[in-house]
Amino acid sequence: MLLTTFKKDGTSVPTPVWVVRHGDELRVWTAPDAGKVKRIRRSGKVQVTPCGLRGKPHGGSVDAIATMLSQSEADQVLDALVQKYGLRGRLAGWRARRGDRPRAAIRITLVS
Repeated sequence: MLLTTFKKDGTSVPTPVWVVRHGDELRVWTAPDAGKVKRIRRSGKVQVTPCGLRGKPHGGSVDAIATMLSQSEADQVLDALVQKYGLRGRLAGWRARRGDRPRAAIRITLVS
């Protein structure tokens, strides 16, 4: 999925991310020092777009609201991503869990 966040000046910043569904929400794992985290904390306004592996859009964008999840919820999101994405997910999960590296996760709720 392509997650588009917005800078203070309104400039869009699209980022391809792995996503899992959790009920009516979408969830994304990320590093807590990623730029998208800073932008989401400032303003939860985002857009989501289906995309390919390299971020090429495959459809229209939808407005959404993003909020940060707790550390324990981030671990659950990482577990779900590992399950969904198979070998690639296991490799990403292994790298993410090395040492005491902090983790973060994002909750995305589509705007009706």
